[in-house]
Amino acid sequence: MRKGLLLLAAVSGFFAVALGAFGAHGLKAVAPPELIDVFNLGVQYHFYHTFALIAVAFAGQWLTSRLLDWAAYLFMAGIVLFSGSLYGLALVGSKWLGPITPMGGGCFLLGWLLLAAAVWRHKVVDGNES
Repeated sequence: MRKGLLLLAAVSGFFAVALGAFGAHGLKAVAPPELIDVFNLGVQYHFYHTFALIAVAFAGQWLTSRLLDWAAYLFMAGIVLFSGSLYGLALVGSKWLGPITPMGGGCFLLGWLLLAAAVWRHKVVDGNES
């Protein structure tokens, strides 16, 4: 297990819950429904990839590939770029953040591919997973 990564995932989960609560309660007073939907999409993907970080942290118990590290970096970058740009768009209406969102989505996709590659490349020794 990668303790530092698990700690980072726990902090990410805290912020996902806090931002989700803000979106459900505080944002309604200041933003139109379509921007609340944008904000909530950011929260949704923030949560998904917090769980992905937890999975990568625990996968380190069995897999020793550097691909796991890169998958985690990409998941973190995706949270910042994808979810962060949606949070910014909903909170301040900055349209210039729009082009950043697909870069975050690309980070998510690459992270999942690297996680899959780490699993694929894992060697089975004597019929036992190691």
